Amino acid sequence: MRVVRRWAARSACWVSLAGLIGLAPQAWAADYEGSPQVAEFVAEMTRDYGFAGEQLISLFNEVERKQSILDAISRPAEKVKPWKDYRPIFITDRRIAGGVEFWRKHEAALARAEREYGVPAQMIVAIIGVETFYGGNTGSFRVMDALSTLGFDYPPRADFFRKELKQFLLLAREQQVDPLSLKGSYAGAMGLPQFMPSSFRAYAVDFDGDGHINIWSDPEDAIGSVASYFKRHGWVPGEQVVSAAKVSGAQADEGLSPGLDASTTVGQLRALGWTSQEALRDDIPVTAIRLEGEQGMEYWMGLPNFYVITRYNRSAMYAMAVYQLSEALVKARSAN
Repeated sequence: MRVVRRWAARSACWVSLAGLIGLAPQAWAADYEGSPQVAEFVAEMTRDYGFAGEQLISLFNEVERKQSILDAISRPAEKVKPWKDYRPIFITDRRIAGGVEFWRKHEAALARAEREYGVPAQMIVAIIGVETFYGGNTGSFRVMDALSTLGFDYPPRADFFRKELKQFLLLAREQQVDPLSLKGSYAGAMGLPQFMPSSFRAYAVDFDGDGHINIWSDPEDAIGSVASYFKRHGWVPGEQVVSAAKVSGAQADEGLSPGLDASTTVGQLRALGWTSQEALRDDIPVTAIRLEGEQGMEYWMGLPNFYVITRYNRSAMYAMAVYQLSEALVKARSAN
């Protein structure tokens, strides 16, 4: 990441709210010329966070509204794949081999993250593997373009993306980097672990101690940041993630969780005909899920650490893919 002293210096300046509003109509580039939303946003950043209005106006002069981003986020969601089709996307020989190589290359940082945060190395590697194929695909859109386009031109989620744009400008100022230099996904997710700006500011860490948090091209910071995220969301060291289950009886499906929250307990599921593969205490809260596998329906009890994975991405299949990739990485690494 490129340090921009001019950005840091200008951020110390102040302009009056009245002057800012007066400048806005003449100063915007073509994509946002005369936009009252952008003028209001700049005024808010100046008033609430001490940004220099002229600096932000200059920045937005270079922001581009991307129709491709609006097309991508507005595209009707594809039919949700069943587990038997979803799993092969992420559990592949190539992704496993890439994970083993990433683990070998960054073994010291992963071991330290496991010691300091209690999150297994294989889980950190699996997250980065699922998100960006170990940094091979971190996104090609300028984050500033993505968040501005969605914050000002995508009404269904404009409030969310404007909040993320605020967080992005704050993190760029804190890290003293040029906001236009940072790239990510079309939704503004960034770096090897694909953090949104709010997650970056809350959980990302300077794991290599160089004074900057760089999750874009510094795997060590990315490793520490994923571990930090998991710990802050309640990861319990040494505990299981899931337990396979067998079901019987007409009431079995009544135990399925309506969402991702742990809405039932092991004991309650047992009363409905569920039997866990491992011995589990009756009082453990679980997320009870059913997946359509290659050999038929699979039933699983997602334990508290499984729920933590779903905080990274609100999907039971995503969490299961991360878990099973992590297990495959351990097996492949031990075989080498």
